[in-house]
Amino acid sequence: MPGVPGDRQACGVRFILNVLWLVFGGFFIALGYAVAGLICYLLVVTIPFGIASFRMANYALWPFGRTLVRDPGHGAMSSLGNILWFVVAGWWLALGHLVTAVGLCVTIIGIPFGIAHFKLIPVSLTPLGRQIVEV
Repeated sequence: MPGVPGDRQACGVRFILNVLWLVFGGFFIALGYAVAGLICYLLVVTIPFGIASFRMANYALWPFGRTLVRDPGHGAMSSLGNILWFVVAGWWLALGHLVTAVGLCVTIIGIPFGIAHFKLIPVSLTPLGRQIVEV
């Protein structure tokens, strides 16, 4: 419930985590996804991948308090696009997030940021047909 004090505290913690995430690397991750999106837009045929890259940049910019869910309206073309994405770029991105997440989880302070990288793995593997929702 919005009026509950614990909810306000959770929002405050999420805000602080998002600001720290942004300062300590989240901005550069989001920038990388945005640059990839621009390149995809320039190649015209890959515009759907550009849209997905911008969605990933948006999510990577402010991950705490949000999650990604499958969009039930997307069908076979999203699945085919995800297969192509997985082969070309997805597994590399997921591997980078996995290595970074494990490295961050080694330290107690880095655990929340490691969890954020773990949350980015599914969207980096299959970005098409997903939408960002508030937790």
